[in-house]
Amino acid sequence: MGVEDVMSEFVGIDVSKLQLDVCLHSAGTVFSVPNAEAGFKELCERLQAVSPQLVVLEATGGYERLCAASLAQSGVPVVIANARQVRAFAIATGVLAKSDRVDARVLAHFAAAVQPEIRALPDEQRQALDELLRRRRQLVGMLVQEKNRLAQSHTALVKKDLKGLIAILEKRIRGCDGELQQVIHASPVWKAQEDLLLSFKGIGPVNARTLVAELPELGTLNRKQIAALVGLAPFPRESGAWRGKRVIHGGRGQIRHTLYMAKLAAVRFNACIRTFYQRLLTAGKPAKVALVACMRKVLTILNAMMRTNTPWQDPIPG
Repeated sequence: MGVEDVMSEFVGIDVSKLQLDVCLHSAGTVFSVPNAEAGFKELCERLQAVSPQLVVLEATGGYERLCAASLAQSGVPVVIANARQVRAFAIATGVLAKSDRVDARVLAHFAAAVQPEIRALPDEQRQALDELLRRRRQLVGMLVQEKNRLAQSHTALVKKDLKGLIAILEKRIRGCDGELQQVIHASPVWKAQEDLLLSFKGIGPVNARTLVAELPELGTLNRKQIAALVGLAPFPRESGAWRGKRVIHGGRGQIRHTLYMAKLAAVRFNACIRTFYQRLLTAGKPAKVALVACMRKVLTILNAMMRTNTPWQDPIPG
């Protein structure tokens, strides 16, 4: 073991709504700071003193974002890890207990053993776009719930109340769409990316904005890498002479949902995807397999369009 290995420090931070539990891997010590500006300042000062090689936080639904941003601005190398991956690592290493301090130690061990790749964190503009998209999804979810309640209601007063709330939600969704458009059009780069994606028959404004905000890697990776990142790359399930069906798992669920909706439209309006889908069904492929294959093909095409900065063109009938 070299001097560099001895001096390397790895840090795990378990994030909760009010508190950050921080573990220094080399010493195994754990300390806590508030999940607030004062706590971020103290944390940055203490970590800068030990010059960590890597700090790992677990994704906790947004509570980790301000902490990660503060660390990155202070020059501390930080990664936000997938919660399921970290939990699988804990179980694999025999750690079955779960508490904030235990989780901080697991994250520090994960940082030292796995050393996940450091990726640039979203800037404030991209975070704002991401939050607007998330808010739109929340509004759409509430709208669906209220429409379902309306369909099941038989009382005039309740129906009137539900219709009023539905009208409010529909108006707010339209307002959210306008705000999203303003944010996208304020950036020449995002506007160009949106226009490029919209040229593909099957991609609408909401789909395009979701891809711009939540898949910034689009156009920077090869087709296998982008499929694996999104969770559309089939993985083998084999053992000895047994050969199971290949499955997809992991990746970015919201992007898969976006590509699923795009596939539904593309099968109707995009001759290339429609022909591909029908060919798979004719070959005897199950509908679900054909669906996933079409999603992956749409993703591959969009990735190539972004990489070459070339709008979609319908193939010339031969």
